[in-house]
Amino acid sequence: MTIEELKKKALSLPLEPGCYLMKNKQGEIIYVGKAKALKNRVVSYFRENSGHNEKTRKLVSMIWDFDYIVTGSEFEALVLECSLIKHYMPHYNILLKDDKGYHYIHITDEPYPRVEAVMQKPEDGGQLLGPYMSGFVVRQTVEQVNRVFRLPTCGKKFPQDFRKGRPCLNFHIKQCMGLCQGRVSEGEYREILDEAVEYIRSGGVTSVDELQSRMEKAADELDFELAARLRDRIAAIKRISDTQTVLLGEDRQMDVLGFSQNNAMACCVVLKIREGRIVDKENFIYEDVFDLSELREEFLYRYYAGRSDIPKAVVLDEEPEDLALFEQFLRHESDHAVTPMVPQRGERKKLCEMARNNAAEQLALKVKRTGREVAALEQLAQLLGLPSTPCYIEAYDISNWGETGRVGGMIVFENGRPLKTDYKRFAIKEVAGQDDYASMREVLRRRFTRYLDGDPHFSRLPDLILLDGGKGHVGAVAPLLREMGIDVPLYGMVKDNRHRTRALTTESGELALSMMKSAFTLVTNIQDEVHRYAISYQRTLHKKVNFESSLKKVKGIGDAKVKTLMKEFRTKKRLKEASPQELAEVAKVKPEVAEELWKAIQEL
Repeated sequence: MTIEELKKKALSLPLEPGCYLMKNKQGEIIYVGKAKALKNRVVSYFRENSGHNEKTRKLVSMIWDFDYIVTGSEFEALVLECSLIKHYMPHYNILLKDDKGYHYIHITDEPYPRVEAVMQKPEDGGQLLGPYMSGFVVRQTVEQVNRVFRLPTCGKKFPQDFRKGRPCLNFHIKQCMGLCQGRVSEGEYREILDEAVEYIRSGGVTSVDELQSRMEKAADELDFELAARLRDRIAAIKRISDTQTVLLGEDRQMDVLGFSQNNAMACCVVLKIREGRIVDKENFIYEDVFDLSELREEFLYRYYAGRSDIPKAVVLDEEPEDLALFEQFLRHESDHAVTPMVPQRGERKKLCEMARNNAAEQLALKVKRTGREVAALEQLAQLLGLPSTPCYIEAYDISNWGETGRVGGMIVFENGRPLKTDYKRFAIKEVAGQDDYASMREVLRRRFTRYLDGDPHFSRLPDLILLDGGKGHVGAVAPLLREMGIDVPLYGMVKDNRHRTRALTTESGELALSMMKSAFTLVTNIQDEVHRYAISYQRTLHKKVNFESSLKKVKGIGDAKVKTLMKEFRTKKRLKEASPQELAEVAKVKPEVAEELWKAIQEL
């Protein structure tokens, strides 16, 4: 079918909740979605200038036909959607592809074997314990057993490296037996290693009672050396057990979810806390992600559909679109009360930050950009004569489009990569007309006034400030910063006549970037990003004004009713999905006015 044919078919759908199944030319189901009003949702896919992101455009280009199933409620549609996705595994739905694979504990094949965590079966033989599904548990177990039994974790080879140097710090802090000193025989070491393997198999802390009995027996037999070694081992197990406990009062069973995004790649980390301890960590990485909130919404339902181990609390880093619906879904799947929450402070908030930081680290490992970023920051510090590398960089740009579209954008690069959580937008309020210099002064003054007032959202002082502009912009802002007592290096990012980054400038002159490739690339990325961010905000404001103006063209709809509608539905997408009946109830207008309003909204 053509797009027009698909649109015509979609217009015949009912304004009822349900699920829709998108199919390709071969009849394969490539996407399953749910909707509060099937007609509104499906039509939106085939409308021109609908503002789809790249992933949705790819999906639409592959759609040849679609089917639908009407349900009795939005919740029934949600449950059915999860069931259909699980059955068909459509390509364009997010799928739960945890990055774990199979993990093993490997006992190496050498005179003095090591205990290590591996993902693939080594070719050198040795002893393998596993497989295990959780890499987190395997790494935690290996770290624990090496510490309890003081096994070596250094890169030395034994017995070749006996007595070739002083023992390392681990020996002095009693985390290594000091095998490098050559005082432990191969037989004694094998005996300790056998105990370590048995410790892994018996479940760790459960072996304390057995060790206690062995210690007492050794003391009775006057084998004080063995008794002391067993005493230290028991103490190490108890210390590890204590450090793994998360003090959460009565909330000792929960899942904690954190999301992070780096350009078009995103990651979710799920920390599983049982009996007050983190017992597992799951990582899910997705590419072609253009809306993190959309990914979060879909992930939550995919992850918990059909699970049998849902705890009584699910802690989220941000609230989903419909928290009450999510809570209802969790209760349906678990057959017990589940409380989803978005903590604002305390231990749960710290756990959310831990999950989100872990997600960011997983992305950092995936994209492998650290080396280039460090080199770029070092070159930039060298070029500007800074005492240290500028880890936290703020950049500003002004974008103009008439009186309704004058905005400023502030972006942040931390350690050479965008820190989008710290991005800020400013609508120009005090400057009349299109005056870039005055607008830039207003944005910087408001930003650092908030800093001086102790605003937590502006609490960090940057290492470097970059302005999208030349000497004039720097000359307009530098006196303001001096007046406010803000001592931060300030430079302008200058473009050539082809709008490409050329140099950095101060009030007195320019510094060429062409000889420092990494620094040049970093500054170019910063300048492009701040320009994109500022202009996207300006376009958003412009579209919002146009959208609201179009609504007011409907007879009976004025400023107050537009404000009420936007407050209730929040987004253009949700407004388009609303039925005429819903519009009438929210705006408190007659059915015929609501019908005209609905038609106007669908045409936008």
